[in-house]
Amino acid sequence: MRGENLIYAWARRLSPEYSGGHWLFFELDNGGFYAAPANEGELYVCFNENSYEGHMGAEAFGIVVTLYVLCRMAYDDRTGRFTNAYHALRRFALQHPEQIEIFRAID
Repeated sequence: MRGENLIYAWARRLSPEYSGGHWLFFELDNGGFYAAPANEGELYVCFNENSYEGHMGAEAFGIVVTLYVLCRMAYDDRTGRFTNAYHALRRFALQHPEQIEIFRAID
């Protein structure tokens, strides 16, 4: 439940346009996973801590949000589970059509 709450909190933090809604959860073949808003449109994303500002689709936004959440959860978890999930999702993101925006947003 903590992870789900962090997803919604990070979504609000990263996009002033995000106003809640249904999310879809995906498991990857490489052991990773992510959540993404069910809507199909683009979202404006702005993160002052790394000076990122841009637009991306809901799936890319979900990947970014999930990467931030996994990073935060890995900090508290000493088992390596969330660290491994973070790196698996990051590898998946390298092949995503919006990889440039994803990596700019998490840099």
